[in-house]
Amino acid sequence: MTTFRRRVAEWRLPYLRPAVIGVPQWFPKAIIFDSPQEATMAFPHLQQPSFLLASLKADSINKPFAQRCQDLVKVIEDFPAKELHTIFPWLVESIFGSLDGILIGWNLRCLQGRMNPVEYNIAMEFLDPGGPMMKLVYKLQAEDYKFDFPVSYLPGPVKASIQERVLPDSPLYHNKVQFPPTGGLGLNLALNPFEYYIFFFALSLITQKPLPVSLHVRTSDCAYFILVDRYLSWFLPTEGSVPPPLSSSPGGTSPSPTPRTPAMPFASYGLHHTSLLKRHISHQTSVNADPASHEIWRSETLLQVFVEMWLHHYSLEMYQKMQSPHAKESFTPTEEHVLVVRLLLKHLHAFANSLKPEQASPSTHSHATSPLEEFKRAAVPRFVQQKLYLFLQHCFGHWPLDASFRAVLEMWLSYLQPWRYAPEKQAQSSDSQPRCVSEKWAPFVQENLLMYTKLFVGFLNRALRTDLVSPKNALMVFRVAKVFAQPNLAEMIQKGEQLFLEPELVIPHRQHRLFTAPTVTGSFLSPWPPAVTDASFKVKSHVYGLEGQDCKYTPMFGPEVRTLVLRLAQLITQAKQTAKSISDQCVENPAGHSFLSWLGFSPTDPNGLYPANDLDEMGQDSVRKTDEYLEKALEYLRQIFRLSEAQLAQLTFALGTTQDENGKKQLPDCIVGDDGLILTPLGRYQIINGLRRFEIEYQGDSELQPIRSYEIPSLVRALFRLSSTINRRFAGQMVALCSRDDFLGSFCRYHLTEPVLANRHLLSPVGRRQVANHARGPRLSLRFLGSYRTLLSLLLVFFVASLFCIGPLPCSLLLVLGYLLYAMAMTLLTERGKLHQL
Repeated sequence: MTTFRRRVAEWRLPYLRPAVIGVPQWFPKAIIFDSPQEATMAFPHLQQPSFLLASLKADSINKPFAQRCQDLVKVIEDFPAKELHTIFPWLVESIFGSLDGILIGWNLRCLQGRMNPVEYNIAMEFLDPGGPMMKLVYKLQAEDYKFDFPVSYLPGPVKASIQERVLPDSPLYHNKVQFPPTGGLGLNLALNPFEYYIFFFALSLITQKPLPVSLHVRTSDCAYFILVDRYLSWFLPTEGSVPPPLSSSPGGTSPSPTPRTPAMPFASYGLHHTSLLKRHISHQTSVNADPASHEIWRSETLLQVFVEMWLHHYSLEMYQKMQSPHAKESFTPTEEHVLVVRLLLKHLHAFANSLKPEQASPSTHSHATSPLEEFKRAAVPRFVQQKLYLFLQHCFGHWPLDASFRAVLEMWLSYLQPWRYAPEKQAQSSDSQPRCVSEKWAPFVQENLLMYTKLFVGFLNRALRTDLVSPKNALMVFRVAKVFAQPNLAEMIQKGEQLFLEPELVIPHRQHRLFTAPTVTGSFLSPWPPAVTDASFKVKSHVYGLEGQDCKYTPMFGPEVRTLVLRLAQLITQAKQTAKSISDQCVENPAGHSFLSWLGFSPTDPNGLYPANDLDEMGQDSVRKTDEYLEKALEYLRQIFRLSEAQLAQLTFALGTTQDENGKKQLPDCIVGDDGLILTPLGRYQIINGLRRFEIEYQGDSELQPIRSYEIPSLVRALFRLSSTINRRFAGQMVALCSRDDFLGSFCRYHLTEPVLANRHLLSPVGRRQVANHARGPRLSLRFLGSYRTLLSLLLVFFVASLFCIGPLPCSLLLVLGYLLYAMAMTLLTERGKLHQL
């Protein structure tokens, strides 16, 4: 052992200063010890863990971030594992935040290199897979330390299973559940340091509060997202093997420490649930003496933790309950969460596709195959498929109908296209035509049939309820149609459906991994079972495993889905026409028109022509993009489902797309019921997207109509109370004045009476009939003074008058005089019009 020479005051630690640990200031600073044991015997109180932890906690408040990280590096290098294990839980929590979300830690989800370059670089270097934090993890790993992790913070299905004393399917939890002592509260998992670290790292994405909307953070630039990518590249390498753990000793690297909870063999997945207590006592996994069995334990642990923490929030039973409209969501993923999961899926495809051609076929499995190659082959189907399917099903059914669904959509499409991440990926051809999907991917398509078919139906149902005039929604339809229109993909999906629908004498048992029959006594390196050559059996096992034995499968190329596709084609055609109508309207009505209308100098349409959408904000370029996306999407749908041009033309004609004045006067699609008109689903879509509308006018008391956006609410209410008081007090005099037959009577009637509600009809367009004439008594209305337009016009007049040296009082007199002349002229014209009508 090298001579250990260290000064107490210069232990390369700023934490054990005399002022902090209680050592007198006069303590000699040049005492030298030849070994750690000698220092420990001389000053045992210095080795108490509370001093080191207390010093670190104090400095975390008083020191800047860079200095704290430098000090932590020294602590990790200099202190033995016996002392480091006491600070490890606190350090992990201080980095990733508390499990209850109260402490945010280093806030890695918001830390970006372009905003905080110094802190970003320090944090990334410290948390790198080969950095100081991982050195600490491996240092503790070699000493067999365990750390308690509360079961209450695990995903819902896992937590419920453990609390019911049922062992979860994932081997991640085997031999880790610790029952509370007598009088203790809660269940805990006993995790080794690596597991504890990765648990916290993965859960920090879920437990921390969502980022505020006002904080515009690009997820792919954040430290957390980049760390996920680095960990995946390190522990799930596409080239070479997993790097061995770095040793903190000066000699360099050391062999990977034996995991204290050995990895379960792949063949043991999918076993039936057993009693947790019985399994915990009677089914301990023996440690495999073969060092090769532990070569990739870190890779397996990392993937299982990521999948469990990010995807395993819904079980099959929970998913079936969530189909009820009264069910409450137990977990709602965020857009950031979905983007990180997509990164995981893309890397897993690259990881699985990095198998050498001679090792990719199941027939080549042998004892000579390395554990990493076995892991590549099993990663996606054994770890990810079922949990991802339930996760996507929930997102498709519960995500808001807005543009944020694009993140879920791209995650789904990334999983459906593993060929995009294959090493032999070819470049696109010069004519931009999509390349044909090779037949080598047919097994993947068949064994993921529901990912293609049922989720496609789920997307169709979403698309039928969205505003396809919006460029963002049109882009999503285009993206899905383009992916499914890749040459040979539709044929492979149809072949998979035919295999599933083939009649069979014996229905396979509900267990989606039955075709790789597990053996309880198998080890991690045990050879794979003989591959089942019955493709139909594989597809049925996949469907029954994900949906249950009593599932009702709707074929993607059956009549029901075809009807949905035809409806979508109809709506695409109407959305294109609507976009054109809005474009024409924007050309006719320049931007300044609305401003003049607001000032009252041009007519306005109180009902509006179309509801606001993305086109209003983005202009002609968005109209062009929307039309391009929808046109290509329609063509792709025609290719996928072999729709003829005649069918599409007939659908367009059946919609009644010949509109009167760009659809402004044509009623929405509806049927006549006992109580009037009933909107059809097409009619509801037409109203939502502004394709057609009912003509609705306000026919009540003009004084009591809702306050408009161009009015001042408090001023309108005050003027209403004032005018009501005047009307009550002088009602008799106003009636007498309006009853006169001379010019004064006509002048008063022009200002104090409303037009008779003649020639007005009921709101319902069915059976329109005249409303009985109802003339209200004369009254004064001052509501016009509560309008922004009126007040702004008056201020503008006073401002112009001041330029000509006209004071407020003379200007007011001129305004009153001018209005009297205008009112007299209008009175004469009104009376003359009435004489002509008689």
